[in-house]
Amino acid sequence: MARLHTQPICVASALVVPLLSLAQPAWLTLSGVAPSWAVLWLLPWALVDGPVSGSIAGAALALVLDGLGGDGLTLLPALTLLGWWFGRLGRRGRPIQRSLNLGLLAWIGAMVVGVSLWLQLRLVLGLDASVLQHWAWHLCLTQALITGLLAPMIVSWQLLVWRRRSPA
Repeated sequence: MARLHTQPICVASALVVPLLSLAQPAWLTLSGVAPSWAVLWLLPWALVDGPVSGSIAGAALALVLDGLGGDGLTLLPALTLLGWWFGRLGRRGRPIQRSLNLGLLAWIGAMVVGVSLWLQLRLVLGLDASVLQHWAWHLCLTQALITGLLAPMIVSWQLLVWRRRSPA
């Protein structure tokens, strides 16, 4: 385990995620949909620090974002699962470094978050699928696309910085 949680700058970087989620810079949106900042932060964290730390970081980040949202939906299952999965990928074989791989992983992560939110709307809140179907898939695919396009730049930079800072 790389122990990124012992590096204050790495832990402080998690505070940028709620700020970006609240601010939603207009120049970083696609059809008014912002990228999944949580996935863009969690992917390099888990790749460097492993599955346990990735799961804990995903759960902590989800709780903070859920506290800011207040709409009855939660990111907890999706981000915890993604943190564990990204961490497992980081521990197996050669390190993931290629931009296409990072973009694809971020796209998959954003799709998992979107599908998780859609399932919660559908199953837990019991909203009608015919009203929700088109809007939910448009939102999910748009967010996944913008997240996948930004990932090679943002995640590559974070991986570079965090791999240098990790003591292991």
